[in-house]
Amino acid sequence: MSTFWQDRPTLVTGASGLVGGWLVRRLLAAGAEVVCLVRDWVPQCDLLGTELRDQVRTVRGDVADQALLERVLGEYEITTVMHLAAQAIVGVANRNPVSTFESNVRGTWALLEACRRSPRVDQIVVASSDKAYGAHDTLPYREDTPLDARHPYDVSKSCADLIARSYAETFDLPVAITRCGNFYGGGDLNWNRIVPGTIRSVLRGQRPVIRSDGRLTRDYFYVEDGAAAYMLLAEKLAEDPALKGKAFNFSNEMPMTVRQVVGAILETMNEPVEPIVLNQVDGEIPHQYLDATKARTTLGWRPAFSLDDGLKKTIAWYRNHLKQSNVIAPVVPAWHVGHVGRPV
Repeated sequence: MSTFWQDRPTLVTGASGLVGGWLVRRLLAAGAEVVCLVRDWVPQCDLLGTELRDQVRTVRGDVADQALLERVLGEYEITTVMHLAAQAIVGVANRNPVSTFESNVRGTWALLEACRRSPRVDQIVVASSDKAYGAHDTLPYREDTPLDARHPYDVSKSCADLIARSYAETFDLPVAITRCGNFYGGGDLNWNRIVPGTIRSVLRGQRPVIRSDGRLTRDYFYVEDGAAAYMLLAEKLAEDPALKGKAFNFSNEMPMTVRQVVGAILETMNEPVEPIVLNQVDGEIPHQYLDATKARTTLGWRPAFSLDDGLKKTIAWYRNHLKQSNVIAPVVPAWHVGHVGRPV
C-alpha cells in the first residue's frame, strides 16, 4: 500500500456500513489514524463487533450535524475525508423519503460546508452511486451520462453528487466523487439485499427469495475492490488538483441479472434449489451498469477480485458469522430430502 496514508488523520463517515467497515480495515493496514463517525450503535457490524473498534477513534453523532462535523475535523486535525454515510436501501427510501433526504442530501452539504470551513482538509471523497444516473436507454453509463434520477433514493444520490461538484467548482474544495454499482461482501447485515439474503437462506436450509421478477440488471461490485478504489481516488486527488469535482465509475464491467447472481451463489455453495420469485418490487430501475474506462485510464485502477473470488470470500464470511451467532438452523435442507440433485 502507498505510504500516503502513514499517520494520516482520516475521517470516515458511515464507518459502520458495509463498505465503511472494509475501508476502515484497509486504512488501518496502511497506517492511517482513523476517526469514525457513527450514528447508530450496531454491535454486529464489522467496525463495532471486531478488533477494529479498539483501533479507531469513534465519534457518535449524525452526519447532518454540521457543528459536530466542524468540531471533529478541527479537534482531530483531519486531512482526508471519506464520506460514505447514507441511507442506502431503496425500499426504505421509498417508504421514508424524508429521512433518506436528511441523511443523503443534508448530510452531504453539512459535511462539505464543514470541510470548507476547516483549512486542514486536503482531500474529500464522496460516495455517490450508479443510481444517481437514473434510468437511461443507452447503457452502460459513462461519467458524462446525465444525472436523471426520479425515485427517492436515486434522487438523493443525484443531489449529493451535484452538491459535491458545486463545492468543487464554486469553492475550489478538493472533492472527487465515486459512482459504484451494487456492493456485496462479508459484513452486509441488510438481509433484504440479494447476496446476503440468499446466502443466509441457504445456510438456514430455506429457499432464497427474489422480491423482483429476477430480471433487473446490475453491476455487482466486491466490497474490497470498492474500498481500494476509494483510497486510490484520494491518493490521485492529492497528486492532481485537476481531479477536483470529477466523478469516476468503478465497476468490474460484468452486468448480471438478479437471477444470474442468485444462480452463481447457489452454484458456488453447491446447493440445488430453485429460488422463490415474488415479482413484488416497484420503483426500481430495470437495467443499470457502468463503464469504468475513465477510472482505468485516468487512475490506473483495476479490480482485484473476480465474481467467483468475491463470492467465495463472501460466503465464507457469512458461514463463520452466522455460525458464531448461532443462527444457522441445524436442519437438512428440504431440497436434499428425496430430491438429490434436483431443485425443489
